[in-house]
Formats: sequence, structure tokens, C-alpha cells
Amino acid sequence: MNATEIQQEALTLPEDQRARLAADLLESLPVVLSDRDDGSAEARRRLDEMQRDPSVGRSWEQIKAGLGR
Repeated sequence: MNATEIQQEALTLPEDQRARLAADLLESLPVVLSDRDDGSAEARRRLDEMQRDPSVGRSWEQIKAGLGR
């Protein structure tokens, strides 16, 4: 079974089981991946990008819709 098939199966689980699975998967990752600055450089880059072109941003409603909520 590949990752796409596992994801499709996982999405059929009830919400509480999906949440537990997601938490378990996150806990299985190293505490620090490769982000030496805790993501602050990426946050600054994205902020600069949005300040240059506000149309690249998304509203909270758009984000929730993208998550299927």
C-alpha cells in the first residue's frame, strides 16, 4: 500500500480517529527537522511576499474551505 492509498483509507476514519492518527504520525517525527531558525526565515519571506502582493494571501474562510471545513 502506498502513501496515497493509506491517506485515502485514513480519510474514511471518524474525526477522532483521524486526529489521533495525525498526532501519532507527528509524534513519530524528529523534534527538529532541518529548520535551524524555527521557521522565522520562511515566515519573514512569506510576510515580505504578502506585503509586495496582498493577492497571494488567503482568508481564514479560504483556508478552512481548503481543509474541508
